[in-house]
Amino acid sequence: MTAATSSDSDLRSTPLFALHQKLGARMVPFAGYSMPVQYPQGLMAEHLHTRKAAGLFDVSHMGQLLLRGPDAAAALESLMPVDVIGLGLHKQRYGLLLNEQGGILDDLMFVNRGDDLFLIVNGACKQADIAHIQAHIGQRCEVIPLPDRALLALQGPKAASVLERLIPGVNTLVFMTGNHFSWQAQDFYITRSGYTGEDGFEISLPGDAAQAFAEALLAQPEVAPVGLGARNSLRLEAGLCLYGNDIDTTTTPVEGALNWAIQKVRRSDGEREGGFPGASIVLEQLQNPEQLKRKRVGLIALERIPVREPAVLENMDGQHIGHITSGLLSPTLNQPVALAYVEPDYATAGTEIFAMVRGKPVPMKVVATPFVPTNYFRG
Repeated sequence: MTAATSSDSDLRSTPLFALHQKLGARMVPFAGYSMPVQYPQGLMAEHLHTRKAAGLFDVSHMGQLLLRGPDAAAALESLMPVDVIGLGLHKQRYGLLLNEQGGILDDLMFVNRGDDLFLIVNGACKQADIAHIQAHIGQRCEVIPLPDRALLALQGPKAASVLERLIPGVNTLVFMTGNHFSWQAQDFYITRSGYTGEDGFEISLPGDAAQAFAEALLAQPEVAPVGLGARNSLRLEAGLCLYGNDIDTTTTPVEGALNWAIQKVRRSDGEREGGFPGASIVLEQLQNPEQLKRKRVGLIALERIPVREPAVLENMDGQHIGHITSGLLSPTLNQPVALAYVEPDYATAGTEIFAMVRGKPVPMKVVATPFVPTNYFRG
């Protein structure tokens, strides 16, 4: 998901556009598409429903593509500080496309499907991502965009029992794995993953099957449609980055507290060290974190005053020490939470700082993320 938007004149529609209108969604421009921000029940109800039952999200604006050929894994690994070669069959991993300065061009998910690598990239970045991948590794593997595929996400503690009813066998998946399935003779690829912190699935399917399948899901009593508004509040509670807000081309993985996404094999003492754009900068930051000028942290407000981006952060002496990149009132906690970048001296859990909201300092405390415990199904 990404924060970028487009003007109304050039908006595209997903295969579920008519269904969103039928369901009474409020549509907004998002990543070049007309997308549902919320439905009549409202953001708060959609958010809480996902936490207790199952929410259905249309994420067909995301980019889907395949990399195919015997050199595909090594080729993709040359673009990211991530172990691609060692990824097991039908295993999924989070990845980061970097520029030569170590800045993040996009974050993505990829799966080793055996015959190919299946990638899901952010909607607003997908054309640039495909061009970047094609330009850098198009001579080493086939790069195959999948514009005719839709993407749905079913998220929440009841997602597995619902989806198992329609697609028997899907419950055998565990977090960050996927496989091929079929529904009414249509080819689906389903991963047990998502962007909410809950158990759930992302379902890649033919665009012309999307409405019928979405309606079959919505016919289940546990399922309600959920828009971009609640998708954003759910991911923030889970401490997950929004591309364009919390990470972008000016932030490195280490500044963004994404060290966990760089496997040991790609680090300075690993057997496949470096070899990706910006490697010298990123590896230096990993080895010498004291040299960082800023770091991403989680914050909780100590007063019930919502703190939103791009609020300035100050220390006890009123000195500027950072800024908010994502913030809102957590529906689950009923407390304001935020992601922010601060100077490293203020990044330790428990540190108290102030966010400036309409000229008033709001006390905030640095905390570990996720703000709400995750419920991923690991088997």
